[in-house]
Amino acid sequence: MKLARARRMQEIDGAAVVKTGIPSLVLMENAGRETVSLLLRYFGRMERKKVAVFAGPGNNGGDGFVIARHLLEAGAEMTVYLLVESGKIKGDAAVNLEIVKRLGVSVHLLLDEADATHLQLDCCDVIVDALFGIGLKREVTGHFAAAVQAINRAGCPVVSVDMPSGIDSDSGRILGVAIRADLTVTYGVAKPGQFVYPGKEMVGALEIVDIGIPARIVGQAGLRYELIDRDMVGSFLPARGLNSHKGTFGHLLVVAGSLGKTGAALLAALGGLRIGTGLVSLCVGRKLNAIYESALFEAMTVPVTGGVDGAPAIADYDEITRAMQGKQAMVIGPGLGMDDGTKELVQRIWQQAAIPLVVDADGLNGLAAAPALLSRGCGGPRILTPHPGEMARLTGVTSKEVQQNRIRAALELAEKANCHVVLKGAGTVIAAPDGRVALNSSGNPGMAAGGMGDVLCGMIGGLLAQGLSPWQACCLSVFVHGLAADKLAEEMGCGYLASEVAGKVPGVMKQLSTPGSAS
Repeated sequence: MKLARARRMQEIDGAAVVKTGIPSLVLMENAGRETVSLLLRYFGRMERKKVAVFAGPGNNGGDGFVIARHLLEAGAEMTVYLLVESGKIKGDAAVNLEIVKRLGVSVHLLLDEADATHLQLDCCDVIVDALFGIGLKREVTGHFAAAVQAINRAGCPVVSVDMPSGIDSDSGRILGVAIRADLTVTYGVAKPGQFVYPGKEMVGALEIVDIGIPARIVGQAGLRYELIDRDMVGSFLPARGLNSHKGTFGHLLVVAGSLGKTGAALLAALGGLRIGTGLVSLCVGRKLNAIYESALFEAMTVPVTGGVDGAPAIADYDEITRAMQGKQAMVIGPGLGMDDGTKELVQRIWQQAAIPLVVDADGLNGLAAAPALLSRGCGGPRILTPHPGEMARLTGVTSKEVQQNRIRAALELAEKANCHVVLKGAGTVIAAPDGRVALNSSGNPGMAAGGMGDVLCGMIGGLLAQGLSPWQACCLSVFVHGLAADKLAEEMGCGYLASEVAGKVPGVMKQLSTPGSAS
């Protein structure tokens, strides 16, 4: 599903008016009417119900006035709280404000912070938030902030118009304070901030409504943001012809593992196998080779000398280079440790490997030790798969700063390093160096456990080995990984294991390849 940032959505609205001649007043009318239709569906009949509409400047307030009019027609007892002087309401919004006034709707100016702070809304049955909508970039302060807080403590259902007020619709950031909605009705196209935390948890139920913008106008907008869902990844599934063999589906090399962290290497290999890779080879320290050989029969091993902790190191570079021959993709990092020789190995492979490369876990820490490498040219396609802490080390900021704008953090690193970035966490963000962004819709809190990322990086590497592009491999792996975990959560709640997630992957892939099956 395509997503529209605020500026692009405004361009789409403008194009609908200019190119088709649809009056903007009609779009506003459609938005308000459709919102009321959903409000009635969610919360029932409105006869004699007390409803308050909080209206701010701009078209969001205008939508609120249309909503007030239609709710009045539905029998509601309406009150409008206007948080700007009437004279500052312009254009279509002013037209609709005048209409509600003529219909006798009670319109109260709410301009004083103290008045907003002490506002009592206990008698309300429903509140409509039409304060800001999309495009907000500044902190919510003063009487606006006080009104938001009053709405949040009212204790009745809250319906937000287009976006809960106080949320950056592009990033999901809370700008000081924000409305916690029970229902958000968004217009035309969904917005990124509705799927990124903390914004996602403020949205409540999300409904996307058609307000009359022609589909071709949206299609011509060149939207670069997308929600990963079945419709998006269905075409990414690798074809598996009847006349095929293990060599048809690629050979993945996994450079990973050290003393005490052999499980990470095994899970990465397991992820590669479960996603359908024909062959997986583990490049590991010789002293630990017996562990790998006895733990995962389906993977081959490439033993190298290794360092003191049994991890492959810079001294093994030539052997590893030879091991790359005949491989279609490579994963480096899971459980690799932080020995200096290991860091040097990661840095050399980042610069020199000609095949697609996925860097995860300790591999990311190795790159963080030489950040200048990220802005230099390198060999084949590259994918980085950090969690917020690793992203902070890679970019020289704090984890908190990463989490404040996950989309921006992922995009900036993707553009700087000319690679794909998978920023893991609730609502995983995938960013491409050309500016595309995908937000994941699958997964659950049970995935906050060791080994999940190891399985994921192996899955991404496995799809690369099968010939998918980095974008396809990232999006399909992240979505399938989350769906596999969702199936386990349905069966047992939390406490499932990373290896169990890997075990569910083939079934999810089968489900996605079956037309008409539920996702």
